[in-house]
Amino acid sequence: MKRVRMVLAYDGTNYCGWQLQPNGITIEEVLNQALSELLREPVVVIGASRTDSGVHAEGAVAVFDTENRMPADKICFALNQRLPEDIRVLQSDEVPLTWHPRKQNCVKTYEYRILNRKISMPTRRLYSHFCYFDMDVEKMQQAAEYLLGEHDFKSFCTVRTQAEETVRTIYSLNVTKDADDMIHIRISGSGFLYNMVRIIAGTLMKVGMGVYPPEHMEEILEARDRQAAGPTAPARGLTLISMEYEKELRPVITGENKHWSYQLIQQEVMEKKKAYLVIERCEDEFFDALLMRVTHQAVRNGARWVFVTDKESQRCGTSRIVENKDYGYYRFTFVHQMPRMKKEVTEAAPYKAEAEAVKPVPVEQYGFQPDEISTSWFVTEGIIP
Repeated sequence: MKRVRMVLAYDGTNYCGWQLQPNGITIEEVLNQALSELLREPVVVIGASRTDSGVHAEGAVAVFDTENRMPADKICFALNQRLPEDIRVLQSDEVPLTWHPRKQNCVKTYEYRILNRKISMPTRRLYSHFCYFDMDVEKMQQAAEYLLGEHDFKSFCTVRTQAEETVRTIYSLNVTKDADDMIHIRISGSGFLYNMVRIIAGTLMKVGMGVYPPEHMEEILEARDRQAAGPTAPARGLTLISMEYEKELRPVITGENKHWSYQLIQQEVMEKKKAYLVIERCEDEFFDALLMRVTHQAVRNGARWVFVTDKESQRCGTSRIVENKDYGYYRFTFVHQMPRMKKEVTEAAPYKAEAEAVKPVPVEQYGFQPDEISTSWFVTEGIIP
């Protein structure tokens, strides 16, 4: 058995999106059928991103498992002979059986294209949204700046369930216009919510047309209400450009905005399975969600123990972390000076009890003060079954 990763490009015009569904043909369905015929065994692909009906891709990623002996790097050539012209596998290679396209740290890049002129161009109608009204690209870029960094993007998504986590990080967001009157909105981030890019594009279009001033983007973000943002832009203008997976774990992850600031330190994750979360500040309204979200990120990255200190609690003399309270999948235990663990984080109950001495964090490496190292640390007790 081996696992094969594919990089895909497709024109989404004639498909009902990526995911299998009963009311129309999808990219996933076509791939499953073509691979099963080629490899002469049942094949089910796992996609990294589920694009909507009409959305295109130039660098989508998917994997599948097979017992066929065909070399992984040759599968793309053989498979393309069986695929329709609007779907192509650009690359195929073998990855470990544990590699999952939705469980790896990844930077996703999308581009939304708007043809901004008085008369539409028929040859571009399938890959861009046409807008007759003049748009101010400079104001659109000013508005885009408010979305950079880690924020709660609830205003910019169609929330499928009330429990869905809506915090994401945008690394870059650029709005440009070329000589052919095409506006390009290119956005890169850690991940995107349902319809998030299309709603951001629709809102930036409102700014460009003068409906909203650029600074209104911050008010929309703070509202955390879908009704505050602009419309969802049509699917045909959106293309998934690339998915870049991290080859090495980032040693320090920072998150900062007007509501919170923290550091997730991961230098010891690979060797000792330990991560350290330092919450510099966080408003009470967001505290529990931040603790759950960042702890889960550390565990997903390989940590079995996550040590947490809340500097704001230390300054106030009270603790916002409650022992034995359920924070999503996790509970925390107070450990003064971090002397030892209560339990190892495992994927299933019963837990394996394990006590282990924990060395203090090197203060000169992380910039902590000596008095901060010895007070008010909590540690994950285990994943709740």
